[in-house]
Amino acid sequence: MTAIIWFNQDLRISDNPALTEACKHQQILPIYILSPQQQLGEAKKIWLHHSLRSFNKKFANKLNFYIGDPQQIISKLAKKYQISQLCYNQVIEPSAVQIQLPQKIFCSQDASLLWKPWQIVNKKQEYYKVFTHFYKLGCLAGDIPRSTLPPPQLPSILKDDDSLELEQLNLLPQHSWHLQLMQNWQVGEESAWQKLITFSKNGLAEYKTNRNIPSLSSYTSQLSPHLNFGEISPHQIWHFVKQNNDNDENLQCFLSELGWREFSYYLLYHFPQLQKQNFQTKFNNFPWQNNLELLQKWQQGKTGIPIVDAGMRQLWQTGYMHNRLRMIVGSFLVKNLLIDWRLGEQWFFNCLLDANIASNSASWQWVAGSGADAAPYFRIFNPILQSEKFDNDGNFIRKFVPELSRLKNVFAPWQQDRLTLKMAGIELGKNYPQPIVDLESSRKQALEIFSRLS
Repeated sequence: MTAIIWFNQDLRISDNPALTEACKHQQILPIYILSPQQQLGEAKKIWLHHSLRSFNKKFANKLNFYIGDPQQIISKLAKKYQISQLCYNQVIEPSAVQIQLPQKIFCSQDASLLWKPWQIVNKKQEYYKVFTHFYKLGCLAGDIPRSTLPPPQLPSILKDDDSLELEQLNLLPQHSWHLQLMQNWQVGEESAWQKLITFSKNGLAEYKTNRNIPSLSSYTSQLSPHLNFGEISPHQIWHFVKQNNDNDENLQCFLSELGWREFSYYLLYHFPQLQKQNFQTKFNNFPWQNNLELLQKWQQGKTGIPIVDAGMRQLWQTGYMHNRLRMIVGSFLVKNLLIDWRLGEQWFFNCLLDANIASNSASWQWVAGSGADAAPYFRIFNPILQSEKFDNDGNFIRKFVPELSRLKNVFAPWQQDRLTLKMAGIELGKNYPQPIVDLESSRKQALEIFSRLS
């Protein structure tokens, strides 16, 4: 009796329901398929390459790689090896592939979400559109997340002679960007667990306050890329932190971030157009200016607004951006530059190691004001005040915008007198840009436009 175990966003051995089921058979054929339907940004491909390499070792390098249509590949393998069961974990994305095989050989499991999005509805039997109601009434008031599963004993593993080598998937780019990106990360299931243990022990106790300070990286879990590729499950994170920490406001705040991830997938499940269409249709008539020159300066971290530039450079150099900065740079793009949130979403999707359609789209729509339970249109982050509050010593800005490192007040260099700038080695417009937009006038313009939406 042979089972195919098809891995997708679940590159782990422990707490893997589909793998546990497959291991009840005498032998397994473990497969990974790179399909045309998948949406993968360049950064995500880089992580995927290293994650698959690490995962392959757990199967004695017998993980089988393929490129193409999953339906055709799996159907061919099922006949070739007389498969008795196909096991896989569900993927909640619009591009998820539905395999057509005899129903009796299917084993579809739920592994990537704490709650099933199709089961949570309000009293009117409609889906929630406000996060707090979804989380408190739909999730916390219902069943607790299922218990985690131990790693199964792997049976005999089949290696298909027609499968590809990992390098043949061509996930790594031709340029050297991936070398820079991966200097900051350790990939794989063991690394994910080590990160969770360290964060739970050292960072969670003051999470609610310190999570907003970009320079204090130990107070954010940085588990999102691992979670994104299923190197660790949300169930493992949920139960581990609850079992090893006091049930206080810090723990509840962290768990609510897992809840926001759930809400993002929940929205995507009920509104599959989330990545491309405004959740609130009144934004369909928004007069975006979409100045491509300004967009490029934003992408390159050359806006002349230090906290924005620091965030965008962190993204490019590390494949990651602190959550507070994601809100700041997103607000700046949409509400100061009046550039369509979808252009920001596309850039993030290509550059973030933790990029996924659900969280990326839901968060961008939240910042833009066009999403479910979104930030109101009049909430426009002031990047100067934000940097003074959350980077008050300027250390984060100085780290990623080193040309300002000698300036005592780094939050708004254009407000400094010429002598102060000269003593710090700064000449605005030459070695650091003038602001590409006036913050106050652009804010007023945005407020005027947003107020006319109906």
